[in-house]
Amino acid sequence: MNETPQIELDLDPQSLPSMLPEGPGVYLFKDSSGKIIYVGKAKNLKKRILSYLKPLGELPHKAGVMMSRAKGLDYILTTTDKEAFILESNLIKKHLPRYNIVLRDDKQYPWLRLDPGEPYPRLSIVRRIKKDGARYFGPFSSAHSVRSTLKLIDRIFQLRKCRGRIPPERSRPCLNFQLSQCLGPCALDVPTEVYKEFIEQVILFLEGRSQELIKELKKSMEAAVESLDFEKAARIRDQIKAVEKTVERQNVVSPKMEDQDVIGLAEKEGAFQIVILFIRKGYLSGSRNYLVKNEGGSSSEVMEAFLKQFYDRETFVPKHIFISESVDDLPAIMEWISDTAGKRVYIEQPSRGEKVRLVRMAVANAENLLLHRKEGTAGDVLAMAEAVLKLRKRPRIMECVDISNIHGSLAVGVVVSFLDGQPNKEGYRNFRVKGVEGIDDYAMMAEVISRRLTKGSLPDLLVVDGGKGHLQVVKKVVDGTMDKDPPDLVAIAKEDHKDEGEKVYIPGRKNPVNLRRDHPVLLLLMRIRDEAHRRAITYHRKLRGKAFTTSRLDFIPGLGAKKKRILLYHFGTLEAILGASEEDLAKVHGISRSLAKKIKMFLPPF
Repeated sequence: MNETPQIELDLDPQSLPSMLPEGPGVYLFKDSSGKIIYVGKAKNLKKRILSYLKPLGELPHKAGVMMSRAKGLDYILTTTDKEAFILESNLIKKHLPRYNIVLRDDKQYPWLRLDPGEPYPRLSIVRRIKKDGARYFGPFSSAHSVRSTLKLIDRIFQLRKCRGRIPPERSRPCLNFQLSQCLGPCALDVPTEVYKEFIEQVILFLEGRSQELIKELKKSMEAAVESLDFEKAARIRDQIKAVEKTVERQNVVSPKMEDQDVIGLAEKEGAFQIVILFIRKGYLSGSRNYLVKNEGGSSSEVMEAFLKQFYDRETFVPKHIFISESVDDLPAIMEWISDTAGKRVYIEQPSRGEKVRLVRMAVANAENLLLHRKEGTAGDVLAMAEAVLKLRKRPRIMECVDISNIHGSLAVGVVVSFLDGQPNKEGYRNFRVKGVEGIDDYAMMAEVISRRLTKGSLPDLLVVDGGKGHLQVVKKVVDGTMDKDPPDLVAIAKEDHKDEGEKVYIPGRKNPVNLRRDHPVLLLLMRIRDEAHRRAITYHRKLRGKAFTTSRLDFIPGLGAKKKRILLYHFGTLEAILGASEEDLAKVHGISRSLAKKIKMFLPPF
């Protein structure tokens, strides 16, 4: 499916109706500079787009503000409504339009991973889900909660704790075996079917099917008693008690022992608080909350955006989703989410009964969060930044550029992106500096900025890691590249003397901006600068590692990776190896005289 708009039109109310198709697709409004400011989808493009071409006073406030800036239109036809959903989602992620609701949640919630494909599976904590055939349980609300759960499982069930896909071979079992917390497959011949029983019990526990687990454990305990294995029966009895104690602490919120998501929304002064409650097998297992700024927008619009963006990236989608606000085109959204989840998913706004109680509980949580919301949110800080840095507009999208090199070699540049004050990983970019020789930070910065300005939509604010000199270089590149609507610029420099702290420079001002050390704007600039610095160092280390392992040594017959590492470890650098004599090479453990001779033959000195 093509993501590049194929049709470009002016917003001419006279000629536009005859040029618009009536099929499904995605439409994109652009401002005077050609920047995409809104992406939407429609079953009927012509009908939806024409609904915007009214006098501004007749439009909803947010739509009116958006259309006052819209100067151009693109649209993309799709074959089905479902394709339009996918394309709309991809374009919003790619362009981050100003007037779209973009769901932000930078927390990477922890999960428990269990790979049934391993001979003796173990539980591990991960923060990214992969399609690798493993089972994932979660998400957990915090690292503390997932560790507490893992600690409880380790105490109740006898799964191995050692790392690796296969247990390491030991002469005797580890301490966990002595504590009856592991079957000891590392040293003992443990039948896989016996170990599988424990795996099945752990899965029941993590899926919230505690009553089923207790029944299974009681059967096992009775069987152990009948076979006079009283030690095993006592151990299972302790397991049952531990599970029952855990069940007592859980909160039953639904008599129907089903998997459900309950989404509540509250609004105050253009801020929308969303709370989603995760109910698994009738028990409340966790929650997440999102704060969305949508001044002039509606609750229905926010709920629709949340459904389309949240369930586009979730691994597990329950069969039933209850929402507190009505949503337009709900059947199409439900069909799209069902297709994404690979099963039938039902979304409804309940009007009576037990479902309404659950939705009200989610709304009450959202209202409570909104009521006690602290000042100094991202929107407040961005408003401060607009004022104190003399910016032309609020910097929703900020990018920072940093350079990393060692004496001019392997120079790299990186760009990190922040959206509404939070990292936006999709906007991160890496650059290899190609046109600069030697140590010239200004030239390297100029090259990276010049290349960045030609790639994709630009940020509202470009942050430079450096002082006035770096800022002047960047401003010269921007002025020479862009004719209109360039990003605002600011530089932040860490002074050598600790007493002087951080200095912030803006174009047209000789002295740095006076910001106290705990000023929210300074802290935000330091945060994005530090993230760029971290990214640059990580990327540079990665390239250095590749350069270290890929060298002229790779082309020597008979010199494998192990012996190459031995040589590099012994001599330290490739240059030292090149300067070593045949006798010096032969003295290295693992390098024979014939191989040393071959190395000298293929590696003549510089």
